[in-house]
Amino acid sequence: MDLNFTPEEEAFRAEVQAFLKERLPQRIAHKVKAGQRLTKADQDEWHAILNERGWYANHWPQAWGGPGWTPVQKFIFDHECALAGGPRIVPFGVNMLGPVLIKYGNEAQKRYWLPRILSGEDWWCQGYSEPGAGSDLASLKTTAVRQGDHYIVNGQKTWTTQGQHANMIFCLVRTDREAKPQEGISFLLVDMKSPGVELRPIRTLDGDREVNEVFFTDVKVPVENLVGEENKGWTCAKYLLTYERTGIAGVGFSMAALEKLKVVASKVHRNGKPLSQDPLFATRMAKVEIDLENMKTTNLRVIAAVAGGGVPGAESSMLKIRGTEIRQEILSLIRRAMGPYALPYIEEAQYEGYADEPVGPKEAATAAANYFNYRKLSIFGGSNEIQKNIISKMILGL
Repeated sequence: MDLNFTPEEEAFRAEVQAFLKERLPQRIAHKVKAGQRLTKADQDEWHAILNERGWYANHWPQAWGGPGWTPVQKFIFDHECALAGGPRIVPFGVNMLGPVLIKYGNEAQKRYWLPRILSGEDWWCQGYSEPGAGSDLASLKTTAVRQGDHYIVNGQKTWTTQGQHANMIFCLVRTDREAKPQEGISFLLVDMKSPGVELRPIRTLDGDREVNEVFFTDVKVPVENLVGEENKGWTCAKYLLTYERTGIAGVGFSMAALEKLKVVASKVHRNGKPLSQDPLFATRMAKVEIDLENMKTTNLRVIAAVAGGGVPGAESSMLKIRGTEIRQEILSLIRRAMGPYALPYIEEAQYEGYADEPVGPKEAATAAANYFNYRKLSIFGGSNEIQKNIISKMILGL
């Protein structure tokens, strides 16, 4: 099922397609389509290309550097980017912190930090989760004690994605240990180069370094880096999470992955026929495609609801649940289609002893690595179990 766009929207889609054809580096697009890791240089290059066109912060208000797109235009852009192999925009600065600063930051913070997000001068990471505070985020223990014109921060954050590249981290810290859990939390911006900040890598199952632990030992943070009111950071946290969860749904990337699945299923043969003609496999493909089309419409509805400055509510949790389940199912089907060729999920192992010839279909090289890596989708940003609790509370009043 294709969505019906107006002539103006179709013209915009053609503009986006022309831009991607002209400006998206094919070297980067090839990596994305093959499921390979992008370097920081790759991500910075795409960031700069989008920012030059004025399309980087595509959901920000025009007053702060956004393009002023409608929800449908943003949907079209994300869709076409995913199909063309455009990299997922690193979300922490532009998609998470940016909206928080626009809504809760003071004028000085907006004028200082927002242009630096656009230019790429600051690379941000997220300091939310802790060893004892993941989905139960209000249990966080990292403290910030005010001393004069600084806060002194002590504690630990974990699962800090791409923290090895970041020079800044936005953190939830406890500024009142006597208050109720959600009422004693503040939102701080911390320079990663500050004395007392230590970063330790966490190696993931596919052998990569994507996430990290961050330790804070008597780290001094200027009071002007407090966003919003002291002890009212939970409001900022919830606002940010709605944007994070909506983005995790990854509709465009699921569409691109589905197209890849269809190609794989047409190329891999079982019992003398393409896998796409196997009744059981074809049924699972059809179901995930129907689910994705339904979610596509829901995603448009949520984007439209927040276009006027509102905040997505339980809908963001619904998108997070269905979006992550759909992406995981597609990646699972790609891995299953590869059969035994997906077993060596370290890419180099695919070529060992076979000169330049890969073992099995070329799509097999990253099939298992991506499958294992994206098991995280239903956990981070608040596990899917927690999202169901949120939906029950906000919609059903349970």
